[in-house]
Amino acid sequence: MNYVNMLKIAVNALKQNKLRAFLTMLGIVIGVASVITMLAIGQGSKKSIQDQVSSMGSNMIIVFPASQMRGGVQMGSSSSKSLTIDDVEAIATQCPSVKMVSPEVRSNGQVIYANKNTPTSIYGGNENYLGIKMLSVINGREFTSKEVRTAAKVCLIGKTVITEIFGENFDPIGQYIRFNNIPLKIIGVLSEKGQNTFGQDQDDLLIVPYTTVQKRVLAITHIQTILASAIDENSSPTAVTEVETLLRQRHKIRPDEEDDFEVRSQEELVKTFSSISNILTILLGVIAGISLLVGGIGIMNIMYVSVTERTREIGLRMSVGGRSIDILMQFLTESILLSVIGGIIGILIGLGASRLVASVMHWPVAVMIQAVVLAFVVCTAIGIFFGWYPARKASNLDPIEALRYE
Repeated sequence: MNYVNMLKIAVNALKQNKLRAFLTMLGIVIGVASVITMLAIGQGSKKSIQDQVSSMGSNMIIVFPASQMRGGVQMGSSSSKSLTIDDVEAIATQCPSVKMVSPEVRSNGQVIYANKNTPTSIYGGNENYLGIKMLSVINGREFTSKEVRTAAKVCLIGKTVITEIFGENFDPIGQYIRFNNIPLKIIGVLSEKGQNTFGQDQDDLLIVPYTTVQKRVLAITHIQTILASAIDENSSPTAVTEVETLLRQRHKIRPDEEDDFEVRSQEELVKTFSSISNILTILLGVIAGISLLVGGIGIMNIMYVSVTERTREIGLRMSVGGRSIDILMQFLTESILLSVIGGIIGILIGLGASRLVASVMHWPVAVMIQAVVLAFVVCTAIGIFFGWYPARKASNLDPIEALRYE
């Protein structure tokens, strides 16, 4: 049989039952659209996480104090005092793969100006802090090493804090604010970064010399975190090893003892978050793929009905010389056509739904060409797989019995 004629016959057969054909395709349409949209959301989230982590510095290294155990109870890392400013200075001078290093201490509290106040976070670092975290000052200046040594009451302020306590389009340089009743002079405005992937406002913060937070806010002498920056991204693994080796020596940790600190690089964070995102993407894809399976079952069901309804037609075709392979290909073409048309409509709806999610819900979305191609290939395979058995049944009918069928 001519393939063009076979396609025409399949189209005419579907036209005779438009509503039934549409309802049959609906499962494929929903399945393909769901797969594309879900994978776009998953891939978008993964890319957003990678971009957010990279924006903090792809070669950044973070040293945390390890969690402590007291009386068999896990106390958490915040209670540990294992990191000191001497560790920071040792890393700066004895780790050749480390470019910059800064201590970090932080706290939460109320920032007050006149009769306005808002809750925010305060971060303390040295003169390298902004460079390591890839932050910049768009108005004013950074604090100096002298201000760090003297625990000066100066601060850099984020856009959100400015808006909350001063209002829009206000120049806060030179103004005095209070953080937990400690007066701070604003010397710089930080560039705007917006929210990160986890919904945290990256502009809702104050940055001050770490000594100011230590002495005037927290009344501590230890360091909560050490931030370092490797010479380049390729040097990060070497820098991590150097920092671990140095801190074990400084903290006099024996070979059989566990570290009282943890060293993490941005590369590890990217891998961790990416693996979590991949699992979620696969889960979303599997859930959406169930719709495709249901759509395939719908195609098989409707093709069974079609074979039953057209038994006499099949018998007539076979009695005038139609071969079994021709009958099989005719019904198989119909099932593939249903699946492919449904797949094309589903792809268009999926692309539209992805754009809608990005514009209305402001979720990160990234449509992959591979996902579109995969969805189309899968829906075609579903048409072949679920259409084969009914088509095979039609091709195996006995012509005499088919002509007698009522």
